Amino acid sequence: MPIKIYIDQGHNPTGAPNAGAVGNGLYEQDITYVVGIYLANLLSADPRFEVRVSRSTPQEVLGTSNASSLAARVSAANAWPADYFISIHCNASTNASANGTEVYVYAQYTQAYWLAQYLLGGIVARMGTKDNGVRLNPSLYVLRRTQMPAALVELAYLTNENDARKLENDPYGFAIGMYNGILEYFDLEPV
Repeated sequence: MPIKIYIDQGHNPTGAPNAGAVGNGLYEQDITYVVGIYLANLLSADPRFEVRVSRSTPQEVLGTSNASSLAARVSAANAWPADYFISIHCNASTNASANGTEVYVYAQYTQAYWLAQYLLGGIVARMGTKDNGVRLNPSLYVLRRTQMPAALVELAYLTNENDARKLENDPYGFAIGMYNGILEYFDLEPV
C-alpha cells in the first residue's frame, strides 16, 4: 500500500489573501508552488508513494482569508486521509544576512520530528544551505490541526542574496533534497 503524502505549497498567488513573503524580486508563493510540483512529480514517479498537492495550478487560490486558506489545506489532507503532511515555505527577515533552512514541527521526538530531521538533512546536503535545525512551533495551524505527522519546511531566505539565488536558480534541487530525505526517513532505496 503506497505511503500517502500531502504536499502543501505554502501561500496563495499575489493579490489573494494569504500571499507569502517577497525578497530579491522573488515571491514565496511562486517558489513554493514550483518546488511542490517537482517534489510531487518525484514522489508520483515512485510506486511506493501516492501524492496530492494543495495547489494544482500557480493561480489556484485556497480560501477567502488567511484562516480559511490554512483550513482548506489541512481539511483536504485530513479528509484524504494523508499519512504525512509537508508544508513548503520560504523564509524572510529584516536582517538580510539571516540565511539557511529550518523545519518546524508541533512536538519533539515524534514521527514528524524525525521526518523533519531527514527533510532538513536532505536539503542541506543537496543545496549547501545553512542548517538551522528542527524547531518546535505548536502554534502553527498546519502543524496543530493535521491528523498525521506534519512538517513545515522553510527552504531558505528570500531576503538573503545567496539563498534567493539558490531558490531562483535551482528549485528542483530543493525538491530532490526533500525527496532524498523522505527516502532516507523510510529507509528506501531510490527506484
